[in-house]
Parts: sequence; structure tokens; C-alpha cells
Amino acid sequence: MKKIFLLFIVLSLIQFGCTDLDDVLYDKIPADEYVADPILKMSPIYEPMRDFCDWGGWWFAQELTGDAVVCPTRGGDWDDGGKWRVLHQHTWDNNTEAINSMWSRFYRGVVEANKFIEEQEVFAGDSIVDEAIAKALILRSYYFYLLIDNYKDVPYTTQYIGAPEQPKRNFRKDIYNEILKTVEECAPMISSSTSKTGVNPGMVYTLLAKLYLNHAVYLDEVKPEYWEKAELACKEVIDLGQYSLESDPLAPFVTNNENSSENIWTIPYDEDHYEGFNLHMRTLHYNSNQTFEMVVGPWNGFAVIYDHYLTYEDNDRRKEGFLVGQQYTYNNQPIMDLGAGGIPLIFNPVIPSLVMGEGNTPEEIRNSGARVVKFEVKRGAKANLSNDFPIFRYADVLLMKAEALIRQGKNGDEEVNKIRERAGLSTWSNVTLTQLLAERGRELFWEAHRRQDLIRFDEFNKPWWEKQASTADRKTFPIPQWAIEANPNLALPPVSLND
Repeated sequence: MKKIFLLFIVLSLIQFGCTDLDDVLYDKIPADEYVADPILKMSPIYEPMRDFCDWGGWWFAQELTGDAVVCPTRGGDWDDGGKWRVLHQHTWDNNTEAINSMWSRFYRGVVEANKFIEEQEVFAGDSIVDEAIAKALILRSYYFYLLIDNYKDVPYTTQYIGAPEQPKRNFRKDIYNEILKTVEECAPMISSSTSKTGVNPGMVYTLLAKLYLNHAVYLDEVKPEYWEKAELACKEVIDLGQYSLESDPLAPFVTNNENSSENIWTIPYDEDHYEGFNLHMRTLHYNSNQTFEMVVGPWNGFAVIYDHYLTYEDNDRRKEGFLVGQQYTYNNQPIMDLGAGGIPLIFNPVIPSLVMGEGNTPEEIRNSGARVVKFEVKRGAKANLSNDFPIFRYADVLLMKAEALIRQGKNGDEEVNKIRERAGLSTWSNVTLTQLLAERGRELFWEAHRRQDLIRFDEFNKPWWEKQASTADRKTFPIPQWAIEANPNLALPPVSLND
């Protein structure tokens, strides 16, 4: 009997069920339809990413735990048992929804990768099969990268048939070394590709850059040579010659962004055929449907933390991704908020408090906080967007290279200034790490990078608006309670992979 470590898969099977994938997604075709080419059977490995920006919890855990995005309680809306507030204030526990959701998605990806690898290993030696296996190994390493980044010490299970039903946790540093070695060894096997949704060389070397750049977090020690390796990994992406900055900083996020020169690896959302990207519904006001002639009404929740909003200069072109001030219909007529007594719908970037209720006016409760349209909301938008979501983007590669250079005592001005000039800003000289972190916060806002960046720069546990200083253990999330109940070994101390 196949032992598919039960604690990981049971919930995810319930949550995912059967999915019909469009045959263009990920350049793959469902496994039960074609079997001649192993590449065509890889869709199930990618499928968990579909939920990353919604109920998979990943986006919530990366952005709402940081200093830039917030989901305030707005009267009777958006309290939801405090599940958003605990992320902001770093008071989550192992029953918090986003934390529970990530675990099952990440391990579903691991399971599907293990299954694919074992199915194809009997055909190893064929160049097509060998590359397909290498891609699956890289994808599995990507999921383990997410696991150690979010949960620290986790089970490192690389079997499908014969996998332990109740595996023990392994040390994060051991898993890190294993996945780093795997990606390094597989990288040369990945052939050139223009695909932005499947494993491609740009994706592989960007993943390597992130592994090198975050090594001190995962190993609890600094290895200076890894800064140089991060620089070289970024150079590999740059030297591919496939990617470049768009002239407009918001161009990578338009509805039809599948061919953006800046996006390296994306989740290919579609409003009808590959749903799951609805962050616009969470940030836009109930009446913002009039601005975009939407066929649905948004939910009036997420907003920009005012202190972060203030970090943008007035002439920063990236501010066009925010909605502030009087709001207008698509035909340029002022919108009135009938739910607040017919007052003009004016977004005030100042949010009075994390929890707004009896002590606040309807205007404060409903209309405070800048709203986010970094990802284009097209005319007639539905509940899900068709914009592809960039997991890896070229602007990030340039900023990572700059960081790697600065950490080596070198100069990263050239890379940072490409980003600033594109945003319409003046250039900097002798960029510091503090400046770089702030620039990453502006450029990569809303793209699920902030938590990891703040941790790497040792800023994550510091106080900010409506959040007190948190303890070091908040740098990772606890293993979900439901998983521990299914496997008590998860509550035991981790063991070495060599044991």
C-alpha cells in the first residue's frame, strides 16, 4: 500500500478536490489526458500555488505580518474572530487560519513532486525525462524553501511510495543544505525557455539567489561567500538577456501581463478558468465597483499602513497604484458613499486605529486607508482577476544583486538606481542596507516579499503602528494543531537528517 504521509495530504485533498486545468496553464496538460511527454504530467505539482494569493494563506502570512499592509476591523466587518489582527500584531497561534492553510498547500506540492519523480525515475536516461525530473526536484525544493522559511524545522520527506505516515521534524539547516545542493545540481539541466509559468532558467537562478541571500536566517550563521554566490546567481538571470525593466513601474501588473519583459515566474490566473486572485475585492470599497464598472461589489478591507504610504515621495510613479482622495465613477462623476449617509467617498490614507467601532465615525470606519490597485483592475472586472501574479520578478533580481554587493562591502548603486529612475526619482550614492530595505518595501509592495525581507534585515520583531515589539520566535509560524494531532512526532524536538 502506498503510504502518503497522512497528516499532510488528508486536509489538502479535501480542500483541493478535482481541478480541470486549462491546457495552456503552466504549458502543461492534465496527466490523465496525455502520457507521452512527462512534462505534460507536471500540472499537479504547480496546482497548490493557485491558492497562494487567497485561502492558501501564503500572501496573507507574508504581507499582513509586515509593516506595510493591514486589514483593520471596520465596525462589524473584517473582525472574523481576530484572524487578520493576530497576523498584524504577531499574536497568532497554531490554529490561525492562514498558518493552517499554508502547511497543507506546501506539502501537497511536495507530495505531488515526489509522486512524479518516482513515476519517471524508471525512465531515467532519456534527456526529456531527466530534465522533467530535474524540474520536479526544483519545484519540490521550492516548496521546502517555503516550509523552512515559514515553519523552520519540518519533516523532509522525499518519498511517495513508502513515505512514513508520521515523520519526524528535521533541522532547518539540514533541509536548507539539501535543497540548495539539489537546485545547484539541477540548474544546468534546465534548458532555455520563454515560459513564465513553468520552471525555467530565470526561475532557477532567482530561487538560488534567494536561498543564498537568506542563508544566515536558515543556517543561523553568516557565510560571506554566500553573498558572492547570491550576486553571481543574480548575474546569471541578468545574463540570460530575456528580462528587462518595463518603462512603466505598473506595467508588470496589468491584466494582460503574461508577456511582460519583467516577470520571470508567475501564477497564471484567469478570471474564469484559473480563479484564485481576488485581492482587489479585499481592498476596494463597497462602492468602488462604480469606478471600474465591476460586475460584483468589493468587500472594503485591506489598506496601506499610513507610515508606509509616507515613505513614497510625491513624484514616485508607483503611487499610481494607490487610491486616495475623492473617488469617481468610470464616467468621472463623484461617488457618494450611501452606506455612510451619502457623504463623498474620499479615501483618507490615515487609519485611526486597528479596530474601528463605536468611537469612530462612519467615514473613518468605511473610508480610511489608501487602497491598492497596483494590479490593474480592468473595466468590468469580476470577483477574480486575470492578471498573472509574479512570484519572481526582474526588479527583485536587481535589488537582490545590489544587496549582495553591499553586504560584500561593494557598491550597489547601479542596480538600485535603475529602479529609482524608472519610478521617476533621483538617484542615490553609496546606498546603505537601510535605504535598500526601504526601496524594496516600495518596489515590491503587495507582492508577498515583506515578511522575509524584514526578517533578513532583523527588523521583523520591532514595533510599528498598532504593533508592539514581538519576540524572536515570531520569525516563524507554529506547526498547525491539526497536523500535530495527526502526527504527535511533530511536537517532538527535530532530528538531524543524518540520524
